[in-house]
Amino acid sequence: MADTTVLTAQLRALMLLTQTEEQVARTRVAQARTEAVRRELTQNADNAASRTEAITAQLRELGGVPDVVTPALGRLGAIVKATVEQAGPLDEALLGDLALEHQLLDRATYLKVLAQTAELPRVVRLAERLVTAHTATVEWLTVVLAETALGGPAALKATPLQRVTGGATRLASMPARYVADSVNKVIDSTSQATDAVQAKVDAAAARATTFAGAVRESLAVGRDASLQKGEKVARREGEREVAETIHETRTELGALDAAELPIAGYDALTGADAVKAVKELTAAGDIEAVIRFEETHKDRTSVVSAAQTRLAALAKEAVGIS
Repeated sequence: MADTTVLTAQLRALMLLTQTEEQVARTRVAQARTEAVRRELTQNADNAASRTEAITAQLRELGGVPDVVTPALGRLGAIVKATVEQAGPLDEALLGDLALEHQLLDRATYLKVLAQTAELPRVVRLAERLVTAHTATVEWLTVVLAETALGGPAALKATPLQRVTGGATRLASMPARYVADSVNKVIDSTSQATDAVQAKVDAAAARATTFAGAVRESLAVGRDASLQKGEKVARREGEREVAETIHETRTELGALDAAELPIAGYDALTGADAVKAVKELTAAGDIEAVIRFEETHKDRTSVVSAAQTRLAALAKEAVGIS
């Protein structure tokens, strides 16, 4: 019988990584933007658990009984990964997920060749199953990252801390956008308007050198109104970049008026008509505006799902996935 030492080692490594993959998928469920994505992530986690069982069974068959510590290590690895990610923006977390899937795919491919060489057809079939699964997940994550790159809301939502971190990263790299990013950084990480938060918003506005007076004055009457007024003042003062940044912030917060959406008469459309109109959009920014508005105001899941599907189609086109 051929020496299966290397093959067994790869099965052990795949089992550990698959345990981590399962736990990561379960942590992502809470970040799903739509129910369809939530179901998909839950199914992915369940499938990963099934793959772990299959790998374990193959190890036992080869006499390499898996240690009892490995599953716990996989769960611990996922917990550590998810915790560390909170110190970075969402795109970095997704790139980490993609790196994990690439490692799983590469090891599964290596396992297939080892199994073919050792003439172990059951292991070959297992390896082919793993290759198929991880190829699909790599493609899905690539599309989600492309959605983010296109400027539209991805299938996964950033946690509050990731949103703050992402804003801080943009602020560091684009000093000219200080005013709007400062307001966005404070507001976007807050779900409740408390006195303490209001003080932070006022402090951020006070540091601005452009239209600071208008922003400070309007903050007292509400977040959305303050941003809308800030955008108008910036445009009047000729601060186009600042105005565009505030408009982006309003879009992200779902604070645009229905009349500002890229679909005429949007506020009067039925759900079915809105779905039909969304499918005709060709710009990721326009799709984002609709999704954010729906999530903040009407919250029609059919419209959000249709918009997310349209955005995914644009993302696939951008990365060359058919």
